[in-house]
Amino acid sequence: MLDDIEEYDSRVSQSTEERPGAVDGPVRVVFSYAHEDEKLRQRLATYLKPLERHGLLDVWHDRKLLPGVRWAEVIDDKIGRADIVLLLVTADFMASDYCHKEALSALKRHKAGEAVVIPVILRECLWQKLCQDLNALPSDARCVVESTDREDAQAWTEVAEGIELAAKDILDRRRADLA
Repeated sequence: MLDDIEEYDSRVSQSTEERPGAVDGPVRVVFSYAHEDEKLRQRLATYLKPLERHGLLDVWHDRKLLPGVRWAEVIDDKIGRADIVLLLVTADFMASDYCHKEALSALKRHKAGEAVVIPVILRECLWQKLCQDLNALPSDARCVVESTDREDAQAWTEVAEGIELAAKDILDRRRADLA
């Protein structure tokens, strides 16, 4: 068991920034979300934790900002280098000018083939106005937050599985590019 802990510590301490171009390095994931949806972001992070622990994902969100940094520059940089940008979509997200700016930046990278943008529909809203041509999670663009806890858990699991598939696809493409 201690070997597993040491292996985990080694993977966590060696991010892709320390290993640029690492084919099997973790896929960099950035959350774009409205602060009103902080609890939902935390919930998704909980479902993604096993994928981080196994070294597949390196997850970042603005709550990891260090004191004294120029937050807008750091966020722009993280979105500019992310492999996957998760748009955590709610009415609050859609109403936020800053979230809109982040989403447009991410969508530009998506169209250029530089990143994958995944809309995660947390609550019903007019999300199609921003990214109607993207396949959203959960399937059929239904909302994560449903009427019962069991439905919520199934939706969160489906979202995590979808992100896992996208991350594995990115790793496969990295390997194919080197072949």
